[in-house]
Amino acid sequence: MKQQRQLVSFDWAIKRLLRSKANFDILEGFLSELLKDDIRILSILESESNRDFARQKTNRLDLKVANGKNEIIIIEIQYEHEYDYFQRILFSASMAVTEHLAEGSAYSEAVKVISINILYFDLGHGEDYIYRGQTVFTGMNRHDELTLSREQQLLYKQTSPREIFPEYYLIKVNNFDNVARNTLDEWIYFLKNEEIKPGFRARGLQQAKKRLDIMKLSEAERLDYRRHSNDCTIRQAW
Repeated sequence: MKQQRQLVSFDWAIKRLLRSKANFDILEGFLSELLKDDIRILSILESESNRDFARQKTNRLDLKVANGKNEIIIIEIQYEHEYDYFQRILFSASMAVTEHLAEGSAYSEAVKVISINILYFDLGHGEDYIYRGQTVFTGMNRHDELTLSREQQLLYKQTSPREIFPEYYLIKVNNFDNVARNTLDEWIYFLKNEEIKPGFRARGLQQAKKRLDIMKLSEAERLDYRRHSNDCTIRQAW
């Protein structure tokens, strides 16, 4: 039996290989499948949050990109359990908004932030493996959802506040049952198993299968990847 090609993990690739413009199509494929949109990456942004004063908390993101719709997409991969992780993603999204709004600019110029969190621990209590969080204003008496006025729709080119506020995606990888029911599930399968099965057709996966082959890495990269894999195994064992 032919041995399945071994691929590097997505979290290692995102720190090493996917920052190259030549590999943007892999990342664009994943984001397009998750967000159900045609995502085009313009650039990789500096991911170290700036501090306004010495005691302000900083946050190092795994990846922050700007896309063709003037949106900032944050990707974080987390192995270790953090009980306050919800506040962490709130902090990251809030910092991204403030970092990209110049002093003196109108608030309407604030960028839309999309926070994508790939988690290898059980966050919260729920049976699904993909959760999406949005800000929705609901009437306390009539239970209607607040929408934007005509003037605001012209300003934002949107119809609802949920479309201008940050939104959050939680991918609980360990909850996935390894059954790929759609193209997004094919990506989740890869995130969990570091394997792309024959017949998978999700956008970006065939490029990933070719370029994330561990045998195509340099010797130094392979050593670095093996150290990374060992560290992840130890963390997950905790």
